[in-house]
Amino acid sequence: MLRHQLTGPAESVADAADAMIALHASDPLTVYLSAWARVQGCGAADIDAALYADRALVRMLGMRRTMFVVPAALAPAVQRACTDDVAARLRRGLERDLARFGPDGASAIGGADPARWLREAGDGALAALAKRGSASGAELSADEPRLRTQLFAAPGKEYGGPAAVNITSRVLMLLSAEGLIVRGHRRGGWSSGQFDWFPVESWRPGLSRTSLDAAAARADLARRWLLTFGPAPASDLQWWTGWSWAQVKATLKALPVAEVDLEGQPGVALASDLDVQPAPPPRAVLLPGLDPTPMGWQSREWFLGHHVTWLRDRSGNIGPTAWWDGRVVGGWAQRASGEVVFRLLEDAGADARAAVAAEAARLESWLGQSRVTPRFRTPLERELSA
Repeated sequence: MLRHQLTGPAESVADAADAMIALHASDPLTVYLSAWARVQGCGAADIDAALYADRALVRMLGMRRTMFVVPAALAPAVQRACTDDVAARLRRGLERDLARFGPDGASAIGGADPARWLREAGDGALAALAKRGSASGAELSADEPRLRTQLFAAPGKEYGGPAAVNITSRVLMLLSAEGLIVRGHRRGGWSSGQFDWFPVESWRPGLSRTSLDAAAARADLARRWLLTFGPAPASDLQWWTGWSWAQVKATLKALPVAEVDLEGQPGVALASDLDVQPAPPPRAVLLPGLDPTPMGWQSREWFLGHHVTWLRDRSGNIGPTAWWDGRVVGGWAQRASGEVVFRLLEDAGADARAAVAAEAARLESWLGQSRVTPRFRTPLERELSA
């Protein structure tokens, strides 16, 4: 809890993100609520300033092809360690779909060379963005007609979605994963997933450049993860990063790590980080869905216990949680009236209940007229918010 800035609050939003390596951003709300939980006295304006004025944080695809808000200084290492591989997979997948799902599913988009067609479409989007300075996806697709190209489902197949979709978002996602463009100012409120796109060099020069090769970047990222989430099974590191098992083994071999016993399960830790730290005073914390603390490990039963069925959705995403003394004791939700309510799933004692109630009141006051509904909803959150 101490290293996660949940016992001793962080000095700034950027410090909070750095302590966690990155803040989850698949649900845009998570960024605001994760920062609120870690930075005493921080307001939404402070979070926006870190993202859009100071640009100390950058929104990017990273580990596991997941959206994160990453400290700008760390973004180049994340790019080399994870996002370059993600970008390569995104490009191969889009090239494959251009070849398979052309007009009426009958012919390849781009003729005999969909890869070349895709490069030219991307170059056209980059040129349009450079001319505008910043733009939405709709504006770029108006400037570069190839972005309005539709992918059609294969004949006779049912995919559960529309018969045809524009490739705009997939091309822009690819260009951002390749470190060429970046999501800038948000359009709408906290929960908005719409952003203006900027050329990366105009948003923050050098954001994607680093002298690290991929192996060195993976070692840097793994070291940071072990400091924040270790000791832990190596399988948790593999899941969190999205690396292959071969990459995990090679990375750990390059680091000064020690094998540790985790109550009968093998784990790893940095050799210089084996001292047991004194327990901090107990504190109540309310964390949002997809907060980086519970999402730091694949194996979560050791801190969720029998609460898993209440606090996790069908895909394994963690919902809003209530913590006391370093462990999960319940969950919380916001009702349409604005009231923040909670339920303890175990008898944690009168002190815990009083502290969680005080934290719920503090969050309710902080949210004011804002309403938060997690993108990934869990059984307890649904029940409490009803």
